[in-house]
Amino acid sequence: MELSQRLSVLQGISGINITIVEVDQDTETVKITVEGNAIIFDDVETAITEAGAVIHSVDSVSAGKRLVEEVETLQDR
Repeated sequence: MELSQRLSVLQGISGINITIVEVDQDTETVKITVEGNAIIFDDVETAITEAGAVIHSVDSVSAGKRLVEEVETLQDR
């Protein structure tokens, strides 16, 4: 909850979704989805690291005047 609050007040962010994916003895793995019109990645990264977490990967980014839906291609099969 603390991390979602830290992220939700950042400039350019309109919504945050954090889902716990896995919990083990030493770590929690979470999936964070961030939405907004002018997200500043450096601010998001700073908020995450200041909360004591690290970014493992960025798996998807969408940008532009309209949302482009991901479709299955030959490489996905």
